[in-house]
Amino acid sequence: MKNIDCLNFLKISSPHIRTGFALALLACLPQGCVSLEKIAINKMGDALASGGTTFTSDDDPELVGAAMPFSLKLMETLLEQVPHHEGLLYATASGFTQYGYAFVQEKADRLEDTDLDAAFALRNRAQKLYLRARSYGLRGLDVSLPGFQAGLRENPRQMVQKATIKDVPLLYWTASAWVSAIAISKEADLIGDLPIVDALIDRALELNESYDYGAIHSFLITYEMNRGKDLELPEIRSRRHYKRAVEMSGGLQAGPHVTLAEAVSIPNQDRAEFQMLLNKALAIDTDLRPEWRLSNLIFQCRAQWLLDRIDRYFL
Repeated sequence: MKNIDCLNFLKISSPHIRTGFALALLACLPQGCVSLEKIAINKMGDALASGGTTFTSDDDPELVGAAMPFSLKLMETLLEQVPHHEGLLYATASGFTQYGYAFVQEKADRLEDTDLDAAFALRNRAQKLYLRARSYGLRGLDVSLPGFQAGLRENPRQMVQKATIKDVPLLYWTASAWVSAIAISKEADLIGDLPIVDALIDRALELNESYDYGAIHSFLITYEMNRGKDLELPEIRSRRHYKRAVEMSGGLQAGPHVTLAEAVSIPNQDRAEFQMLLNKALAIDTDLRPEWRLSNLIFQCRAQWLLDRIDRYFL
């Protein structure tokens, strides 16, 4: 196989095949071939950062949950060699955030009724994963915008103005990790960082509201309910973001329905709306958009769990 064929193979194969092939390639390099090794590591980093649908289209969340730690640790190992690889920093930040929510925090929620100590331990673990994700996100933004992290602490609104549309993925995932850590811990020091999260997510929305089929709007459904940004009622802002998220995803993502049900319907004690939204989420055909299958299955599982517990949320 010629060198150029090897590089193309790394681009088109599944992440696990790419990873195994690249590791074998590294093992075969002669000692001292630092430049070739660096090229191979960067190529593998590019391949991992590009993602693909190997995980996102899977129909077995448990299998993906078991596989993700290996992929995340592999990316951390690669970052030791290429610490300024922006794509890897983005993939690691988003990966730890998603793993923390879908496979750690979610489990904690389900255990809370039967084993409070285990749920507490899992939430502590989830918080550490979110903070790790935040660190990688900030590192990625520092690569793109030198001095960003330091300036963010001093004047977040001013610093985020330096970000451009290419920085939106890192802005979004850094804000997601950060606010998840705040929400799960409610520590005073972390709560004080909320103005930074505000600046990050508002700038991301300003630059590209349609990012990832409305992901920023989905984020803001819950977030708007917990900040007093202006005189407009938080619920009105949340519902507006819900509408945009549904529009941008063509109504084929379960997440916005589940999020509005938890963020708005429960506080309003609107049982009928709660049921309607969760049933909408459950009615989505996960085969219509295979690349969203895993996410939809995870949210549908949560929707069913919430419906099964409905009497706990409404008087």
